[in-house]
Amino acid sequence: MKTMNGKQRIITALEIKESDYVPLYIHGINEGPIIGIGKQLTDGLPEPQDFRLMNDNDKLKLVDTLFMIHEAFDIDGITTFEIGHETRVDDLHVKDGFGVTYKLSEHGIPVPVGHPVKTIDDFQGFKPPSPRREDLALLDLAIDRFKGNKASFWLMRGVFVRSWRLMGMTNFMTNIYSNPEFVHKVARMMMEFNLAQLDLLVGAGLDVLVVEDDIATTKTTLISPDHFKVFVNHYNRQIVDKAHEKGLKVVRHSDGNLWPIMDTLLETGYDGINPLEPQAGMEIKKVKDYCGDRICLLGNIDCVDLLPSGTPDQVEQAVIQTIKNGAKGGGLIVCSSNSLHPGVNPENCIAMFKAVRKHGHYNKAFNDK
Repeated sequence: MKTMNGKQRIITALEIKESDYVPLYIHGINEGPIIGIGKQLTDGLPEPQDFRLMNDNDKLKLVDTLFMIHEAFDIDGITTFEIGHETRVDDLHVKDGFGVTYKLSEHGIPVPVGHPVKTIDDFQGFKPPSPRREDLALLDLAIDRFKGNKASFWLMRGVFVRSWRLMGMTNFMTNIYSNPEFVHKVARMMMEFNLAQLDLLVGAGLDVLVVEDDIATTKTTLISPDHFKVFVNHYNRQIVDKAHEKGLKVVRHSDGNLWPIMDTLLETGYDGINPLEPQAGMEIKKVKDYCGDRICLLGNIDCVDLLPSGTPDQVEQAVIQTIKNGAKGGGLIVCSSNSLHPGVNPENCIAMFKAVRKHGHYNKAFNDK
């Protein structure tokens, strides 16, 4: 088989076919790991802190270092998302276009703490934002940098996450019972925002849409499977259908135990599922045996214990086992079981990158193992 570039590997895997190598991907990575890994590649890096608090020069350096990591370790896809769309409230808080307030955290992504639409009366007077082309700046930079040699991914918050952030989690769940039409109105609004943003993403040249909509704990889903179908999947499915009509591949992201809704996700037509958290019962072999011929698996190198506290040798062995359990016949993209968060060891991240290339070649000897 001829050598493929990263985009070709990713698309081939999402079509449940074998490429030359098992593809390698970073679903998400925080500032600290970018800087920790980047120290092996460049100097002049800023001190780790939230991207939103960096000056413009440090922001540009961080983005350039992120791209350098993808080049140096031959990572096949690049994750992009909105940057610069929030306004700063104070040193600890920012606010997005929907008016949701977030508290910044040194441990990863900001935490929603202010929810502007708590009642149906709030909703009646609420004017949602329109997607802005300028918020796709990171996608534009990535496409310009990699010239089609790496697949471009976009993290789009799904209807569940967007809705509960606007309303508050407890409020969302109680209104499922007390005022379901209110929940539907918010969900439709969020779906319409995402559909409008999807048009911008297609125009920008996106390859893979990630519907990022965390819906589960390590034990089970946050809402019942029936409620998931009615209040969440009904709307996300319309986003998936439109993305497919526009020629995109679509990956479903959620942490946690997805078994209660797995058949619904499969029926929805996603091309891939991520991140397959092993601590939540989403072991790669179990998922591969159940549905690996129907959906591409993106995961599931443990980022809870192994990448923070293991050794590079242990990481390499985990990569070997993941490839053994998930790669045959295609449909595997190796990445961590969630983001590369501030607690991971950069040396272990590098060990993961290198092990995928070392052990992930699709040849006769590999397939016969």
